Amino acid sequence: MAQRIEPDLQFVKELQAVGGDSLKKCYQCATCSVACPISPASNPYPRKEMVWASWGLKDKLLNNPDIWLCHNCGTCSDMCPRGAKPGDLLSALRNMAYQRINPMPVIGKWLSSPKYLINLIAIPAILWAVIWFIRAGQIGSFFPEGEIVYGKLFPGDFTIDPIFMITFFGMVGIFFKGAKNLLATFKPEGEVLVLGKQKSMVRCFIDVLIEEVATHKKFKDCGDDKSDRKTGHLLVFYAFLALMVVTGLIAVSHWGGKLIPMIGILHTPLHLLNPVKLVANLGAIALIVGMAILTNTRRGKDPEKTKSNYYDWYLLNVIWAVALTGVLSELFRLAAIPQIAYSVYYVHLVAVWMLFAYLPWSKLGHVVYRTIALTYVRHMGRQ
Repeated sequence: MAQRIEPDLQFVKELQAVGGDSLKKCYQCATCSVACPISPASNPYPRKEMVWASWGLKDKLLNNPDIWLCHNCGTCSDMCPRGAKPGDLLSALRNMAYQRINPMPVIGKWLSSPKYLINLIAIPAILWAVIWFIRAGQIGSFFPEGEIVYGKLFPGDFTIDPIFMITFFGMVGIFFKGAKNLLATFKPEGEVLVLGKQKSMVRCFIDVLIEEVATHKKFKDCGDDKSDRKTGHLLVFYAFLALMVVTGLIAVSHWGGKLIPMIGILHTPLHLLNPVKLVANLGAIALIVGMAILTNTRRGKDPEKTKSNYYDWYLLNVIWAVALTGVLSELFRLAAIPQIAYSVYYVHLVAVWMLFAYLPWSKLGHVVYRTIALTYVRHMGRQ
């Protein structure tokens, strides 16, 4: 049956502005869908997304779970005879979707343009600077003498712990709201099983975590399994996991020890040979090595086939700031140089807050939203 198409030309302009600038080069040859090794047989991507984008079908595109399934291997862009860069288009669509499904879309707008970077930095920079000034006034020094203990300037009980707990649970709440909005908008194209034969969402979610998230199996399906890119992603993923476990153990020990003294067995700063400290340092090393691999991979991309934009580099730079300032904070503490140590630790707090507070709108949000999309299409019977 005939269908009325009402293009949203403003949407096309916005899409081109956030990374889909080569969209109009596409002439619908379908090479991209044929080249993609993980594209489904029924209504394959990314060709249909290129069609819908050219027509300005905003709702159809942003309600489509397939835009989250691309693993950015770059094969479609490499094979495109016109240089239309379908992979960049899908990345741009995800960028727009972050702003649509999450509360406070202004944060997503700030993350997309370098002119708003000062806003993103200023919020945590002012927050931690105020705490530093207040605490320095209480103890009479910006750089306390004696053993370097960061808690002297930034007490965990009264500053770091409550601020990061509010930040963390705020981030979780935003992800929950975003995930709910995302699922509500999905309108699948392709195979759908009879309802009685579907696996439950919980079962599909567990399968996705085991088979895809934990192993990055899709890199193999993309023919990218032996590349540095997979190694870099795995190192960064498990480095964050290790550091999260370490942070959790210290928090439980600290706060649990206030209620049950036997629990409070971890007292920071930890000795270098403490098993928890060893895990933390190994995690930091893995993070730096993984980031070096991913940065080198990103720098090595052919700009004629895949464009690296500010949105990509923002996330890489923030994670670099977290990793390097974390390691340098430890090294300058051990070297007993308080002026540099406390200053670097301040920058570390700013970077960590930026990473977690802005996570739902950043490119790293795909960890949550891609997992939801993979779970959903499995639930709907996608092969």
